[in-house]
Amino acid sequence: MARQLRAEQTRATIITAAADLFDRHGYESTSLSDIVAHAKVTKGALYFHFAAKEDLAQAILELNAKAGRQLVAEVESRGCSSLEALMRTTFGVARLAVEDPVPRAALRLATADIAIRPPLRHPFAVWLEFATRKFNQAVREADVHSDVDVGIVAHSLVSFFVGTRVAGRSLEPTGRLPRRVAEMWHLLIRGLVPVHRRPRYVTLATQLEREIRTV
Repeated sequence: MARQLRAEQTRATIITAAADLFDRHGYESTSLSDIVAHAKVTKGALYFHFAAKEDLAQAILELNAKAGRQLVAEVESRGCSSLEALMRTTFGVARLAVEDPVPRAALRLATADIAIRPPLRHPFAVWLEFATRKFNQAVREADVHSDVDVGIVAHSLVSFFVGTRVAGRSLEPTGRLPRRVAEMWHLLIRGLVPVHRRPRYVTLATQLEREIRTV
């Protein structure tokens, strides 16, 4: 049992070290030797868990997908409106990115030419489906104008969110991400939400950003 626990801890250490380097330097610019040095493990320990760098990338993407599913399940359990659930999910992803190198690395891997092995799906496709479903529901709940093209809006949201994180990597610290997500939502709310419902969601965006900053 103790040996198994040590093996699991070593694997987690290697993944975290790889994620940190992939996030800061990119997948192609990071070698297995870099990861070994950063994780402070032996090459034998790394190869015991991962035969190649591609396996590490897959493990990071799988962990990120699991965290995303857990986040969505937690938000859905609140029983809130569809638009609120979508907002809470985007801020939740922002919080994960601030706190953990794995989500940050997963984004960088998703924007690189990294093959994603089935049954895992590309995270952007998963996000797009989720956003499309939530916007469709928000239209039915009268929180979003009925004449919007939901497909365009969902695609714009995902592109806006991903672009904010990609640009932010070079322009500002990760801790600025919650502010950028709030700014994104303030713009979207003005264009999508009927006037009489806007105050609720503007207030929610400000509240969710504040919650991340105070954690």
